[in-house]
Amino acid sequence: MARPLVCVRDYEEEARRLLPLSTLGYYQSGALDEVTLKENKEAMNRWYIRPRLLRDVHQRSASTTILGHRVSAPIGIAPTAMQRMASTDGECATARAAARFGTVYTMSTISTSSVEEVAQQAPSSLRFFQLYIYKDREVTAKLVRRAEAAGFSALVLTVDAPTFGIRREDLRTKFTLPSHLKLANFMADNNMSSRMNSSTGGSGANEYVKAIFDPTLNWGDVAWLKRLTKLPIVLKGILTAEDALLGLEAGATAIWISNHGARQVDGVPPTIEALPEIVKAVDGRCEVYVDGGFSSGTHIFKALALGAQMVFLGRPLLWGLTCEGEEGAYNILKILQQELDSTMALSGCATVKDITRDMVIRREYYSHL
Repeated sequence: MARPLVCVRDYEEEARRLLPLSTLGYYQSGALDEVTLKENKEAMNRWYIRPRLLRDVHQRSASTTILGHRVSAPIGIAPTAMQRMASTDGECATARAAARFGTVYTMSTISTSSVEEVAQQAPSSLRFFQLYIYKDREVTAKLVRRAEAAGFSALVLTVDAPTFGIRREDLRTKFTLPSHLKLANFMADNNMSSRMNSSTGGSGANEYVKAIFDPTLNWGDVAWLKRLTKLPIVLKGILTAEDALLGLEAGATAIWISNHGARQVDGVPPTIEALPEIVKAVDGRCEVYVDGGFSSGTHIFKALALGAQMVFLGRPLLWGLTCEGEEGAYNILKILQQELDSTMALSGCATVKDITRDMVIRREYYSHL
């Protein structure tokens, strides 16, 4: 009898067994020596929770808002590329799971379902569209117009990817998108839709990005994007207070702290460590989100205590999708919600607003007593 899947780690272990080596390598790998990939996880343990006791927690709710939209919990779905490598329905299944759960789904530009398909399959879902800026700006402009027409509620501009980092596992497997799949947002252009189906001997993903992404991207392009759309713009990939403040000046509605799943620069800080600096810098002038290594309810609690309004997860949803399709993605969200609820109850928090900065502390504090 198969062991029940009761936590993110269980789903990850099962997904590792099920996925083809090339796909697994693409989903799980980090840049270079994967120091930051490990640190994203290990840094969670450097923060201890300080529970408060004898507080009435018999009625609890983790419900909150993101950009004015009500969600069931501060747990969102981060953009991950090419989800039909994990499950037949791919992005459509993930969006349906988000709608059932009542949270935000962020769709990758580099998806194997189109914005129109996802909107049709999950019409009631709260959807953000993650955006790259291409050398051909009209390609980006068309994507923005399609996202608007399909009912997406915000644009998430990824600012940490003028090119892709070196991911050695992709080099080892010579990663390419399987031939039966295409980049669905570019089906009108066969060169764009099939470009990741081949490589010249290295990573097909990196070759695609080098050929098409615009490495001249700068702060002025945020203003260009603001002129192009009335949708709120979230800047994803921020790791410093300096860039968070520049993002605010450029007109960002929210700052999303991310190291791209540790897939860009190896040696940057884990995101939970970057979080306090950025929260302090923006000082309540915008919402702050975070992703990177979060895989349990206690992790999410810690991020909320440090000032994040939403915690986004990428790989855990891929593991759920791989194992059980839409149901697996939904189960991942429910597991995390249940773990967060348990942590809140046992720490004296009936609502998300009760999770305050004094409820977490660096572990070094106890060694100096």
